[in-house]
Amino acid sequence: MLNGSYADSDFLGSGQRIAVNLNGGAFSKVYTISHTNPYTNIDNVQRTESITFSDVTQFVSSSSNFSSQTLSLGPTWAYPISEFMYVRMGLAFNSSHLLTNSLSSAIQAQEWVQQNGHPFNRLAHDDATNNYYVFYGTDFHTLEAISGWDWDTRNRTLFADRGFRQNISFSVTVPGSNVTYWIANYQFIKYVPLIHGFTLSFLEGADYGAPLGDTTAIPPYRQFFGGGPDNVRGFRETFLGPRDQFGNPYGGNFRITSQNELIFPMPSKYAQTARVSAFFDMGGVYYQGTHETFYGPDGVTPECWSFRCEGLKKSFGVAVQWLAPLGLFRFSLGVPINAQSGNGLTTWGDEREVFQFSVGNAF
Repeated sequence: MLNGSYADSDFLGSGQRIAVNLNGGAFSKVYTISHTNPYTNIDNVQRTESITFSDVTQFVSSSSNFSSQTLSLGPTWAYPISEFMYVRMGLAFNSSHLLTNSLSSAIQAQEWVQQNGHPFNRLAHDDATNNYYVFYGTDFHTLEAISGWDWDTRNRTLFADRGFRQNISFSVTVPGSNVTYWIANYQFIKYVPLIHGFTLSFLEGADYGAPLGDTTAIPPYRQFFGGGPDNVRGFRETFLGPRDQFGNPYGGNFRITSQNELIFPMPSKYAQTARVSAFFDMGGVYYQGTHETFYGPDGVTPECWSFRCEGLKKSFGVAVQWLAPLGLFRFSLGVPINAQSGNGLTTWGDEREVFQFSVGNAF
C-alpha cells in the first residue's frame, strides 16, 4: 500500500496551495494534483483546479474482476455566504475505460459495459486451461456540472463536541455526454452537550443516483457501498446491499446512513486526540428505480434489493478513535441486531464483522 501527500500552503507567497495526493494498493490507485487560489477576487471566492487519475481493478478488495480507468479534471469555485456557510459550483470532465470478462466479472457489470457508452468485445485465450473467454468493455466521456452547499458551525473539525454541519451536493451530466446520470448526497451531523462532559452525536446521511436518457444505470464505479466503520458497524465493510453471482458486493444506487453515539468525557489533555463512545447504527444499501436483476447463490432465484424489500440494518457497540502521528485510528466492537442468515441456495446472508479497524480521517 502506498499513501502519500504533499502540500505547499503558501505558493509564491500568495496563500495559494498546490497539493499532490498519491494513494495506491493492490486493487485501487488514485493520483491527484490540485491548485487552490483562496483569493480569486475581492469577494473571497476560492477556485480549485484538479486532475485525478484512478485505476480500479475491483469494486472492493474482495469483489469480482473489474477494470476501471478514469481521468477527471475541472475547476471548482467556493463562495462564502457567511462565516459558517458557503456554496460550491464546478465542472468535471471524465474520460473512462471499463473492462470486464465473461469468467469472473459480475453479470451486472458485464451487462452495463455492453449497453452503455461505446461497447467493444475482445476474444482471449487462457493457455493454462486451453479455454477461450470474452472481454467486454466500453469507453465514454462525461461532463458533470457540480453544485453544493455547506453549513458548518462545529467548534472544531476533528473531535468536535458542539455545533453541527449540514452538507448537500449534486452532480449531473450535461447534454452531449456519452453516459448520462445524476447523483445527490446529503449529510447532517450534530453534537449535543449533556451534563458531566457527556455528548450526543447524530450523523445522518443519504446518497442517491439515477440514470438519464438511454443510460441503463449509473456507472458501476459510482455505486454506493455499506457496512463497516462509515456506515453500519458490526456488519462486514462494503457487504451490505446487492451481491453479484459470486456473493461479492456489487453496490447500489441508494444508501442510508445513521450513526448515533454517546461520547464519554475524557481528561482535558486527551480531549482532542482520543474519543470513546457507545453507538447505535442503522443503514442499508439498495437498488431503486432501475432494471438491474440480482440472484441468490443458485443463480436462478431473483433477490429484491429495493428499500421496500430490505429494511435498515441495525447494530450497537463501543468505538474508540485515536489521533496518532500516522493518522486517525478507529476501532469498534459492534453487535448486529437484525443480521439475516442466508440459506446457501436462494438467498445470501449478512456478513458479520464484530471487530473493525480503519485508518483515515473523521472530517
